Amino acid sequence: MSRYRRTRGRAALLVRLLSAAVVLAVCATIAAPSAIGDPGGEFTGIDGGAYAAQWNAAVDGPQPYNGITADLAVPITMDDGTVLKGDIIHPAIDGRVADGRRPVILQMQGYGKLPMLVAQAVLYSADSLGIKQPLADWVASLNLPGVGLDGVFEILQQVNSGAMEAAVQDWALAEAGYTLIQVDLRGTGTSGGQWQLFGDREKQDIAEVIDWITRQPWSDGNVGAMGLSFTAIAALEATDLMPPGLKAIFAYVGSTDMFTDIAGSGGGFGSAFLIPWLLGVNTLKMIPDVTSLIVGKFDPDQQLQWFKDRLADPFTLLSAVINGYTALTPEQLTAETRNLVDPNSGFRRGLKTDVSKVRVPTFMVDAWYDLFGTTAVSTFNAIPLPEDQKKLIMGDGYHIGAGVGGFGSPGMPPRLDVLQRAWFDHWLRGIDNGIDKYSPLTVKQQGGGWTTVPDFPRTEATYRRLYLDDIPSGTSPHARYDGGLSETARQSGVRDLTVAPGLLSICSRGTARITGGATAVIDACTKDSRIWESEGLTFTTNPVTEPTIVSGPINVHLNVVHDASDGYWVATVNDVAPDGTSREISGGQLVASLNQIDDSISTKSANGDYTEPRYFLDLDKRVLTEPGVPVTLDIAMTPIEAVLQPGHRLRINVYASNFPKGLPPSLVLAATELKPEHLRLDPAAPSWVNMPLTRSIP
Repeated sequence: MSRYRRTRGRAALLVRLLSAAVVLAVCATIAAPSAIGDPGGEFTGIDGGAYAAQWNAAVDGPQPYNGITADLAVPITMDDGTVLKGDIIHPAIDGRVADGRRPVILQMQGYGKLPMLVAQAVLYSADSLGIKQPLADWVASLNLPGVGLDGVFEILQQVNSGAMEAAVQDWALAEAGYTLIQVDLRGTGTSGGQWQLFGDREKQDIAEVIDWITRQPWSDGNVGAMGLSFTAIAALEATDLMPPGLKAIFAYVGSTDMFTDIAGSGGGFGSAFLIPWLLGVNTLKMIPDVTSLIVGKFDPDQQLQWFKDRLADPFTLLSAVINGYTALTPEQLTAETRNLVDPNSGFRRGLKTDVSKVRVPTFMVDAWYDLFGTTAVSTFNAIPLPEDQKKLIMGDGYHIGAGVGGFGSPGMPPRLDVLQRAWFDHWLRGIDNGIDKYSPLTVKQQGGGWTTVPDFPRTEATYRRLYLDDIPSGTSPHARYDGGLSETARQSGVRDLTVAPGLLSICSRGTARITGGATAVIDACTKDSRIWESEGLTFTTNPVTEPTIVSGPINVHLNVVHDASDGYWVATVNDVAPDGTSREISGGQLVASLNQIDDSISTKSANGDYTEPRYFLDLDKRVLTEPGVPVTLDIAMTPIEAVLQPGHRLRINVYASNFPKGLPPSLVLAATELKPEHLRLDPAAPSWVNMPLTRSIP
């Protein structure tokens, strides 16, 4: 029997669960390419090879249980007395909790488990009625080519890829024999305490929850952590204290380095995401525990303490962000704000997961232009596990879906819910299903198709300098300046090129990235940079004559001059098609006064140039520039895997602003005076990009 043709034996339970979820929601409101195998045969290709049929059958075939039962609003007390709340979903047979002990799948929730309960109930009900899959297939098939809204349909094409099921902790996992539990993080949702934003106390809470799970009569002691975005970060955080019960992780668009990924990339804070996100979490955490009232578990004393905790910290971190954008001097920064700009503060340390402690099998899914795509591959490389215990899929997409459209189709990776189930079946239940043989690193090449990558960067990619010069390429008459880009230094004299801050960066792929993919529906901005390029300096190569792969992190080295005591520089790498379309494939930004590089964590290529400069981003190390005096900047770009097709060109764009993707704090903006900035092309001190290429560019 297919999972999409369930029996009607659980209809009454479904009605009760869905009705309760709707009531709770109302209350809350009021308050492709062929598979490429590993040459040595050790790992499968992108489609899972012969193992895929077994993985699909496990999800789509008959399940050992025919229903679920819910135990909602369960209090879990931490060692300091703070009470966290959890919802538990058990497998059931004919409406009765199944006997025995089972593995448990945990999701630590930051947005409140109430919205998740609603989403789970709707998904489960649609599945039980037999309409979920046909509806998902129909939505994914929608397409109106030529109307300029391809981005909309690319997002919709992900609906039947198993992404929703992998994200929301699908109750079908309970029918497969797993106990599912959602727990609100401290200070969020219905849990007590104050929200810490990934700090040490939060990590300890997660470890204590896992320990609590292993001691329950329905648990066999094996716990898997999973999540999407916020909850995926929490799943990776679960490794910090290495709780013995944690046995596997499935993290969908998560991060182990929030500051580098988004919070303070190059000193240009991702305010367009951070402010709405903080407002959202702080709003959702104010919804009282109506679930406990409905299920008869309301504890007045507990709810009073919850209310006191919320009053003590109603707007977590928002005051620090506001202070950062109102203070015009370092002296005006509050102690809380200084924690944001002090790399040694507990807050900054908490934004980073110690990857060396990831000792349990980990499956990650991310995308080159995801909010957290900058560090995904470096995280994969740094996890100290053999490749049969760590996997990464990198799509060419955004936070919404990560570009997984078509998963489950012939020649494509399996659906995400299929991969997730196979991962947990193997590592939590000991089923020898071959998921450990799945390709360790599966990527969608920008400009190409899905493929496996044995190493990242590819061993066949050689870092080469491509020099910026003032020889017109003839390819960007729309830009503020049209220059050349070549492996040979061709600049013959000193020349300053001026670029000024502007707002056309709103129409860019960086904006789509910082908004989670929301603006990706505008093809004229996300698939073509020519509108933004009218404010920038462009430097373009000759066309390539053979497919040329770019693989790895990239560094743009600029020689610049300011008219003020600081500057803000932005660079992008673009793939320019023969028809002139210029698509951004990588980007980076840097505040000039914060250009101090921490060599202990930075990387260089064999030629001695930086490939991935990492900055201290410490106000105490800030060095203002002297107007009129050149300064060199190394701008770290997002690591990528891309292929330039024959006839395509590589382009470097240089800008003086990046709103809303990046917005430096006001004290930096005040020092720049928003004055025009100058890129100096000087044969004695050239500007160049250190680019990992599999072939030279003519």
